[in-house]
Amino acid sequence: MADSSFDIVSKLDRQEADNAMQQAVKEIAQRYDFKNTGASIKWSGELGVEIEANADERALAVLDVFKDKLIKRGISLKALESDEPRQSGKEVKLSARFKDGIDQEQAKKVSKIIRDEGPKGAKVQIQGEELRVSSKKRDDLQEIIALVKAADLDFAVQFTNYR
Repeated sequence: MADSSFDIVSKLDRQEADNAMQQAVKEIAQRYDFKNTGASIKWSGELGVEIEANADERALAVLDVFKDKLIKRGISLKALESDEPRQSGKEVKLSARFKDGIDQEQAKKVSKIIRDEGPKGAKVQIQGEELRVSSKKRDDLQEIIALVKAADLDFAVQFTNYR
């Protein structure tokens, strides 16, 4: 019998992120506390987000609204990295970006967790920005998924190609 396998990836669902952005823009336009503050949020490149407002607190409040919308759309906040607000003329700007993919250091960390704490028959291969986990028993794979979900990782993970 062939091995069963799945992939561990860290990918941004761009459509869901875009939906969250549209909802945040709509809420910012409607909320009374954002009236006449110049508060706005928009995409800055493929994975970047640019927030503008007239004060640090307003910029952080816009970021909170966006994070709330991301949570409701099922996107982990571990995928979003934001800077501190910075003064830009009369405006305050705040940049944030989404992390996409698993770098080598993170891949080694996940691989070590699976080797140390996972079932003995499981094999882990690092393939670029994702990990392929395979085992003869499907129960082992279920156990590994639970193990990785329970691990306190500093990046979002999804499980794909389960066969």
